[in-house]
Amino acid sequence: MAQDAPSSGSIVVADWHQYKDSKEYFSKILHKKRRKNFGLLESPVMPPHVAVDTVHYKIFISGKSGVGKTALTARLAGLNIPNLHYETTGIETTVVYWPVKLRENGRVLFFRLQLWDCGENTLRRFDHLLPACKEQMDAVLFLFSFTERTSFDDLSNQIAKWTGTSVKLVVGTKFDLFMHCDVPERDAS
Repeated sequence: MAQDAPSSGSIVVADWHQYKDSKEYFSKILHKKRRKNFGLLESPVMPPHVAVDTVHYKIFISGKSGVGKTALTARLAGLNIPNLHYETTGIETTVVYWPVKLRENGRVLFFRLQLWDCGENTLRRFDHLLPACKEQMDAVLFLFSFTERTSFDDLSNQIAKWTGTSVKLVVGTKFDLFMHCDVPERDAS
């Protein structure tokens, strides 16, 4: 049984993935220590004696061209990160499942994260795509690249376009390329 690790405000057991009772659940989303790729209509198959509810989240990833939206999506999904940059044409959706254990009652849930990635120029060219991305959206990730100052400066414009109650989160990418940083860490915090 996972121990209660101190993490203020957390309703899930943060380190549950390290405990023996999590292995059955993680075995359904991993294959040879790599994450399984699930399509829009697929889900992990659990044995009949294991009842697991799934909580669905639609997350749109927003940012200027080249900031790393597709790379972040691939990283979160456990997929290979593309070596070469090409702008995403149309909308790419990626489904990620992650099991969690609730701290209060020990119940296990699957989070189903549906990540929506759309290229900046595609959004400008086809005005019907952004409303599709926003429809029933639970959260938006605003990305900027530490190596491109204009992407950081554009954050306020991006955020201003989004109204509503969905969760908004700013994510800085390419921090590992600190030799080429245009955005100092103090500006981003």
